[in-house]
Amino acid sequence: MRHQKKGSTMYFLLVFVLQALWVSWCHATQHYPASWGHYDVCKSQVYAEDRLAWHYMACQPEATDMTKYLTVSLDPPNITCGDPPEMYCALENPYMCNNECDADTEELAHPPELMFDSEGRNPTTFWQSTSWKKYPKPLQVNITLSWNKTIELTDDIVLTFESGRPEQLVLEKSLDYGRTWQPYQFYASDCLDAFTMEPKAVHQLTPSTMLEIICTEAYSTGYVWKYDKTVRFEIKDRFALLAGPRLHNMASLYGQLDTTKNLRDFFTLTNLRIRLLRPATGATMVDENNLSRYFYAISDIKVQGRCKCNLHANSCVFDKGKLGCECEHNTTGPDCARCKRHYQGRAWSMGSYLPIPKGTANICIPNNLGTSVRPNASSLGAANRNQARVCDNVLLRCQNGGMCHHHQRCQCLAGFGGVLCEKAQCQGDSCEDLQSSQLSLRPLPAAQTLPLTLLSLIPSLLATRGLTSL
Repeated sequence: MRHQKKGSTMYFLLVFVLQALWVSWCHATQHYPASWGHYDVCKSQVYAEDRLAWHYMACQPEATDMTKYLTVSLDPPNITCGDPPEMYCALENPYMCNNECDADTEELAHPPELMFDSEGRNPTTFWQSTSWKKYPKPLQVNITLSWNKTIELTDDIVLTFESGRPEQLVLEKSLDYGRTWQPYQFYASDCLDAFTMEPKAVHQLTPSTMLEIICTEAYSTGYVWKYDKTVRFEIKDRFALLAGPRLHNMASLYGQLDTTKNLRDFFTLTNLRIRLLRPATGATMVDENNLSRYFYAISDIKVQGRCKCNLHANSCVFDKGKLGCECEHNTTGPDCARCKRHYQGRAWSMGSYLPIPKGTANICIPNNLGTSVRPNASSLGAANRNQARVCDNVLLRCQNGGMCHHHQRCQCLAGFGGVLCEKAQCQGDSCEDLQSSQLSLRPLPAAQTLPLTLLSLIPSLLATRGLTSL
């Protein structure tokens, strides 16, 4: 009995250790977008040619909730319910008509700003339109979101409806502050009937057709069930066509964004317009005797993105009701889209995501330097050696086994050079041999050392329980 108890203890111990090893290995081998860097640093100081100078990198602001910075307008302007007060019925139960909208009573009003307040409140807050009291005239609403700034989308656009999801809807975008509009996606319960388009889903697209404008029937069921209140524009699914199902290969996406203007423009906008064309009816025929059942109500709109700064800024400020990039690299303008005065020694160019992971800054250079200046060369002169460090915990450490000397320079091993010993001074096949011989000098990531540590503990753990042999 005692032997069985020991055997059982050993079995569970081994299972626990192996499970920990498996989880650690999985984390170590997965490559999420973060592994390619966030491009969140615009410049750093490095030691070059016996002085400290600036090294420039491509950079961009962090993605955030862009609904905090928009203005919203409705067309027609008097489409919001409550003036005059009105009673509404539930779509699924025409005899349940106990919902009142009154613009003069705070707890009964449903103004547009409630589409952007905090979710999770009880009761739920939402914007609501007037009912379809002018049927058969279409009940149509345009909801326009404006940023007065170019932004880049980084995640799905999500609309959450408190009413039934519309049977017909179009999502549109503008790149010129609302002067012209292009469709992003069509939504309908019957795409062929509503828009003379064959229905299609994003997962049916390919890398060569990823910019195709489609009509989907996936988000247009009429009744409000527990899990089908949302309408999505799937940004990440389109990213995945280039970066893989879990966005593992962001290098491929960044490369395409660098070289394909149409791709960059597809995810870029200044305004977003939601065109509600037909409310949920829940049936093929509209009940003309109870038009209070038909209306639009939206509780939340999510737009995740960042300011477009052309890879010349890592922050964007909201000042006096307006967004603007805090430009680096001697650039200026709301989108950092031109060179500063006296820094027009060559034509302005946007930064580049390549090479991964820090990209190329393509800084603007002083007028008197000409075009012979290297893209990332410093135009600011030497920095104070006592206040900046080349190799410390903030900037990059010495690579390939190099040793940091007084935080000011890297002492490189034979065969390596450069500011941080990052360059192999060899030719042909000898480079690979030299680099592989230095791998043992680099500290292993925690995700790789943890399995080794756990394995080393197994003999001692078994020995303490008298289970050193099977």
